[in-house]
Amino acid sequence: MTLREALSLPAFRRAAPEVVAGASGLERAIRWVHATERVDVGSLLRPGDLVLTMGTGLPPDKDAAGLRAFVQELADVESVGLVVELGRRWEDGLPRPLVEACEDLAVPLVALRHETRFAAIAQAVGERVVDEQLAELRDAQRVHETFTELSFSHAGPHDILDAVQRLAGAPVVVENVQHRPLDYLAGAEDMAGFLDEWSARSQRVVVAGRTGWDARNGWLVTRLGSADNAWGRLVIGSPGAPSQRLIAVAERAAAALALHRLNDRDRDNLMRRTHYEILQGLQREPDSAEVVRRCDLSGFPTQRRQFLGIVVRPKVGGQLAAEAPELAAAVVRGAHALRLPALVCEVERDVVALLSVTTSTNADAAADRLAKRLLQHHDVTVAAGQVVLDRSGIARTVTEAGQVADAVPHGRDHVTGDVHRLKDLHLRGLLALFGADERLRLFIDRELSALKAHDQTRGARTDLMAALRSLLHHPGSKTDAAASLHLSRAAFYSRIAMIEKALGVDLDDPDVRVSLHVALVADELFEAFDN
Repeated sequence: MTLREALSLPAFRRAAPEVVAGASGLERAIRWVHATERVDVGSLLRPGDLVLTMGTGLPPDKDAAGLRAFVQELADVESVGLVVELGRRWEDGLPRPLVEACEDLAVPLVALRHETRFAAIAQAVGERVVDEQLAELRDAQRVHETFTELSFSHAGPHDILDAVQRLAGAPVVVENVQHRPLDYLAGAEDMAGFLDEWSARSQRVVVAGRTGWDARNGWLVTRLGSADNAWGRLVIGSPGAPSQRLIAVAERAAAALALHRLNDRDRDNLMRRTHYEILQGLQREPDSAEVVRRCDLSGFPTQRRQFLGIVVRPKVGGQLAAEAPELAAAVVRGAHALRLPALVCEVERDVVALLSVTTSTNADAAADRLAKRLLQHHDVTVAAGQVVLDRSGIARTVTEAGQVADAVPHGRDHVTGDVHRLKDLHLRGLLALFGADERLRLFIDRELSALKAHDQTRGARTDLMAALRSLLHHPGSKTDAAASLHLSRAAFYSRIAMIEKALGVDLDDPDVRVSLHVALVADELFEAFDN
């Protein structure tokens, strides 16, 4: 309980308390009550102690330095305040040096106008403090039992968040490292606009330690994972400064989520390893009785089904890195929610999935629904191969999905939907089918090696490759091509002349333009293959 609350107790009210100084400290919590007439009481006190005295042992009224030293000692040990009963030493009021010292050092000073029994005050305050401590212990026990039971029952993230919402009575969000909400539960009285502009607001919230409170948003934020390998954050709505109980709820929930993640990762690693072996078997020996048997045991039907290969690749840097477990798990959850049997595994930098769809189902539409779920929470490229009608085509659809993922141009979207397919990529799609074919590499060298050699020699001052690319991207207007490079028309025409001289060609010849355009696109694809 706070000092302000203590002053409203009957034992205090009967003594007619008056706050004389240090009113700003009335919200401090009382740990215990200590009655004394000693001036050297500091060594007996602990933070949170309230001092009761009649003042008989304090320095003389004229000893301003002595009175200030006494108050300073109370401030140093973080005493809650000083309560003085008038009548024994001071009749009408407290000495000004004592009042001024308490005001300066923000130590609450309370004068009791009527005589009272300190024992009654100590008992009343002590009982309330003990009651509150017992309530805190009961709450702590409840929190402990709740999360212990969740851990033993291998509860999933939603069950854990449901427990947090019940214990906190506030909205709860789990976000990933990109600050995108992965799950959300509203509070008993949901805060209006709690999720509005979430990603932008969350990016501005920086917590120094594991757990911290952001007063501007009213969020209690707890890191999920270690400082070096965080995988998200747990956010609980807390408009006011959070209590120790709420902090304990947040940190126990974070531990439970981490334990679930560890167990889930072990299960997922085994599952994905099994799925990888089955997928490899289906690509190498689709009619093998052993492979078909393993598919049946894994719940992946192969009879009277159509199949579709999918590749999911993170856009950021094109590297799977630490996002692999979350991404693969998200594909598994999405397929499960849509009741799509799927083999899901990690292959090099990609998450690869093979869907098994009934012959009466639109397989492309099923892939679109799965991609829509993934893109809600992950910044990824989703590529699909063509639908095949039997196991013999599985290798083709999986390989094609990977080729489509390789062919997707960076920074330019060639599809209006969520899934990239070969038909959406036109020339890129055709060239992707060649893969890293050496004959295609020789074609690129024959068409572009002279320009590359020129740029390596002259540097960025002329950059003929960029000029050629801009010319071919703006076939109808050389003015637009020049503007895209921030060049004057004269400077751009000069570079065109240099390209024609280096290659020994006429860039107005449509066959030459087509050949160079194919070489440029193929060169970009080879860079993607090499990376």
